[in-house]
Amino acid sequence: MTKKEINIFDYAGEIFKLLPKGILLTSEAEDCINAMTIGWGNIGLEWGVPTFTAYIRKSRFTYELIERTGEFTICAPYGEKYSEQAKKIIGICGSQSGRDLDKLAKVGAHIVDADEIRPPAIKELPLTIECRVVLSVEQPVNYIPQKFKKFYPEIPSMSDEKIFDPHVAYFGEILKSYIIEE
Repeated sequence: MTKKEINIFDYAGEIFKLLPKGILLTSEAEDCINAMTIGWGNIGLEWGVPTFTAYIRKSRFTYELIERTGEFTICAPYGEKYSEQAKKIIGICGSQSGRDLDKLAKVGAHIVDADEIRPPAIKELPLTIECRVVLSVEQPVNYIPQKFKKFYPEIPSMSDEKIFDPHVAYFGEILKSYIIEE
């Protein structure tokens, strides 16, 4: 198995097309690997370096792992690799919690060691971006326009104040990007 290094900006369009269907974000801490399907994200240039911004709810297990390590990997289908197995991985990783089970083992995903960080890549989702968090910002739900409030479920509260489950925007410096090849 080889990794063909790429310029991620040449593949940004592919990632943006796939995001609405879901792509994978992997995280790892204390030998616990977790994968989560994400549907929001951005590729950009911040502080003169390429970045991927991932949005993770504070209630998610992935949030806990990223907070511990400050690293994540983005894994997406590419070309002919959008197989039934890739769809299955994205489906399971988007519907179950890593607190309860090893999702990657359940779906038979093949883990590939990352080059620069701990969270691994996934062979079945070969378009890979390795990121180290350089900034995290909690989204201020109270300032989000009303038409987008549907994306923020209310959390039970002891008071009459409405509290919502916010996302944290993780700005990850892209350290390496590649396509896993056979």
